[in-house]
Amino acid sequence: MSTDIPSSKEAAVKLADSDFATDRREHDVKSAALDYWNKIKAGELGALPAILGLISLVILFTALKPDTFLSKANVANLSTQALPITLLAMGVVFVLLVGEIDLSAGVASGLSAAVMAKLLVDGGQPWYVTIISAVATGIVIGTVIGWLVAVLRIPSFVVTLAFFLGLQGITLRLIGEGGTVPVRDDVIVAIATKNMPIWLGWTLAVACSVGYTATLVLRWRRQQVRGLHSKPLQFVLAQAGVVAAALLISTYVLSQDRAPSPLITLGGIPWGVLLVGVLLIACTFVLGRTAYGRHIYAVGGNAEAARRAGINVTRIRISVFMIGSGLAAVSGIVAASRLNSVATDAGGGNTLLYAVGAAVIGGTSLFGGRGKARDAILGGLVIAIIENGLGLLGTKAYLSFLITGVVLLLAATMDALARRRRTSAGR
Repeated sequence: MSTDIPSSKEAAVKLADSDFATDRREHDVKSAALDYWNKIKAGELGALPAILGLISLVILFTALKPDTFLSKANVANLSTQALPITLLAMGVVFVLLVGEIDLSAGVASGLSAAVMAKLLVDGGQPWYVTIISAVATGIVIGTVIGWLVAVLRIPSFVVTLAFFLGLQGITLRLIGEGGTVPVRDDVIVAIATKNMPIWLGWTLAVACSVGYTATLVLRWRRQQVRGLHSKPLQFVLAQAGVVAAALLISTYVLSQDRAPSPLITLGGIPWGVLLVGVLLIACTFVLGRTAYGRHIYAVGGNAEAARRAGINVTRIRISVFMIGSGLAAVSGIVAASRLNSVATDAGGGNTLLYAVGAAVIGGTSLFGGRGKARDAILGGLVIAIIENGLGLLGTKAYLSFLITGVVLLLAATMDALARRRRTSAGR
């Protein structure tokens, strides 16, 4: 009997501990949800408006065009349609994070694509030489802009507006008035028009899902071991589950045969989507896991405080313009791949406005210091869905411009109001 009593006590203690752990776990989940709600009320919106906007637009256009909007062919077309703007917006995010603006990003992409096309056609260079040259052109443009802004302290609006005009002149000189340079190289054309094998798409989707889940869980575990504040494990697993579901569902849809004729087979994820995914992972790592990324946020939040903390503000400002123009060059390459040509107006028109709009709609602040690489993806999808959906409805061009402008104005208004709420809340 004496040996049974301690066992009963131990069982009671274990039961009490487990009840306490359960209560604490439930309390942690409720506290995390309450903390998130308080952040929203304080202006910490993040990507929530863009996600809600995406869901609303998909529901709207599906209801209006149920037979075509979510068809396999249109989903694939939408994924490639969003590529150039998404890549350009990803570079714009870096510039906006330090509180600057780059009005020349669109025409920089066009000039870089023109350099690539001229080297292909007139120079007879292989595809890898032309791509490297195009990206190098973008980086050189960004370096010059960054030096003028960071060293000479000329406002970025003025510098990039001048480059917006000047780079169009250089593109016109290279191609010739009213001219078009064809892009026929198989590798370059495949970027936006060809698909990877279905088995490779599934392999990458599963690997990314598992890798993303493992990354979140390992980070949560490190926070637990070190006694740092962390989200409840349920939230972490739910976040990983949502991302994994989005990846796997997208892969399933894009893997379906969407050929208009039964005589051919057309399926798989476009190679350009893989390119965007790789760059998204790279940019997310740079901004979220490196000292350089923390310095970018510090400069955007308060440049003077960052300077006093020992951060080389000048170097950071120059580097973000280099990254922005470099990614603009990649955007120009993808656009040329999609169109199979480069024209004198490449990167002009509303290209830049759509890219800035995509970054802001995705959640990047115009005031600096807030934003992530994923914002370009979310905002780019919003812009592409609006354009694609209105095209399916046969909407006139002026309405398309009006609706896109209203969406951008709403995003900028929400950004300004959220900033005021954060300031009043002391965040």
